[in-house]
Amino acid sequence: LALPAGRPQAYAVFAHCFTCSKDLRAAWHISDALTRNGIALLRFDFTGQGESEGDFSDATFTSHVEDVVAAARHLASTTGQGPGLLIGHSFGGAAVLQAAAQIDSCKAVATVGAPSDPNHITHLLGAAQEQIESDGAADVTIAGRTFRIRRELLDDLADVEMERTIGQLRRALLVLHAPFDDIVGIDNASRIYE
Repeated sequence: LALPAGRPQAYAVFAHCFTCSKDLRAAWHISDALTRNGIALLRFDFTGQGESEGDFSDATFTSHVEDVVAAARHLASTTGQGPGLLIGHSFGGAAVLQAAAQIDSCKAVATVGAPSDPNHITHLLGAAQEQIESDGAADVTIAGRTFRIRRELLDDLADVEMERTIGQLRRALLVLHAPFDDIVGIDNASRIYE
């Protein structure tokens, strides 16, 4: 939990990308900017990543959403105030969009390079997707690191209805996206906005 110099004017939660951690350099910069402007920011690691317990291969999109909700509840129980702002980077952006409806204190959501549909990550699986579907799991190398991906993740992604979720958001929304992002294309930002 990064705190501003004085009493926080508001609280926020940051959710990182699929293969990142709370220590992502961009997350640190966002944290620094918010705290300089009076907003406290809680950064956390999704299950099985960074300093978090658990096994990454057991994680699904639903578990990522549950982690965001749990982080918000923890923040509210320890500070007396839930997050007014949810910020998510890439896959974490999709997770905060989905989690917002479950967090009463949330007034705004900001996404950074987020997919309009979390199923987008399947393009990172390449030929391993077929093995995951047939064998139930496979090791996949993403950004130079190897991760065990299970069929449960793919099955969970197939059930997500992001268009409906975003359409019913009823929160302020800021969509940030680099125009030449080659992992999550700019068209995703257009779909989130639309």
